[in-house]
Amino acid sequence: MSGIQSCFKRYEKKYMLTPEQYRAMILGMAFHMRPDEHPRYTIGNVYFDTADYELIRTSLEKPVYKEKLRVRSYGVPGDDGLVFVEIKKKFDGVVYKRRVTMTAKEADVWLRGGIAPVRSQISHEIEWFMQFYHPTPAVYIAYDREAYAGIDNDELRITFDRNLRWRDYNVDLRAGDYGEPILGDDRILMEIKIPGAAPLWLARLLSEHHIVSESFSKYGAYYKQAVLGTDTSAKIGKLSIA
Repeated sequence: MSGIQSCFKRYEKKYMLTPEQYRAMILGMAFHMRPDEHPRYTIGNVYFDTADYELIRTSLEKPVYKEKLRVRSYGVPGDDGLVFVEIKKKFDGVVYKRRVTMTAKEADVWLRGGIAPVRSQISHEIEWFMQFYHPTPAVYIAYDREAYAGIDNDELRITFDRNLRWRDYNVDLRAGDYGEPILGDDRILMEIKIPGAAPLWLARLLSEHHIVSESFSKYGAYYKQAVLGTDTSAKIGKLSIA
């Protein structure tokens, strides 16, 4: 497991792009960004929540501090495939993500009340979270990602997510990659992740093409669409979604 980053501290900004804005971004960042080591991949996530969706309801209220727990995989894992159990916190605009790596089977046993296969400060934090909220798997959310890293600053990352999809049955990463759509085909979710201020070239590129950050949560969009019955796709680009 050595070499896998377990702690992140950074700012994360999200932007909902049209296909035209996406093409402008790709052209404009060509001399500043390079394709990531794995430039295209599919991410699967299982989000945990309480029976009454306490965590996502709190998050949508935009508090100064919020936290969530999810299990993430790249592609569809088997029992022995690697997954990341992640606790993600946001305080005053800064995102803190801490994670432990294990097999999908180990994560399933642990998060059902078993013994952690990895003992660390992070696993203790996750166990405290589980004991405090008593959450269970709430929804599976997946998307197809295109990733870039900065040439001069490899901590600058820009990603583009398409084909966002969810299911709230068979909520298991091992159950396959399928679900209902969250966004229309004409929207691409861009995320900019950086430990500090954005470089000048990037700020100019965003301004030139009228690309403005929005508050958007994939899990929040699912909750509004599937639980509350709100058509979030019709509001993208008009109203921000927490």
